[in-house]
Amino acid sequence: MQVRFRTTELREAFERCRKGMRLWGDEVARRYIQRVKILKVANSADDLFKIAPLKFHPLTEGRKAKYSIALAGQSRLIATFEDLAMTVVWVEEVTHNGD
Repeated sequence: MQVRFRTTELREAFERCRKGMRLWGDEVARRYIQRVKILKVANSADDLFKIAPLKFHPLTEGRKAKYSIALAGQSRLIATFEDLAMTVVWVEEVTHNGD
């Protein structure tokens, strides 16, 4: 899958672990990098549904067309897909405690 980042901050947190650690702490930063790497090697969203620890699922209500991927504790990576084939994913944000 092709991965794109909504903000420079999200891209930098992937490229430089220390940036993510300052933003979210050690465990969330490590999981964030790991999850983005999984997105990069997946062929499509269908692959993500098959990886149970990701807890990959579509969001509802005001967040339709967005998907959640578990990081650590209550932290989640929120993503959207650019195309119907779901092969281009946008990393939108990292949420904490059900934000």
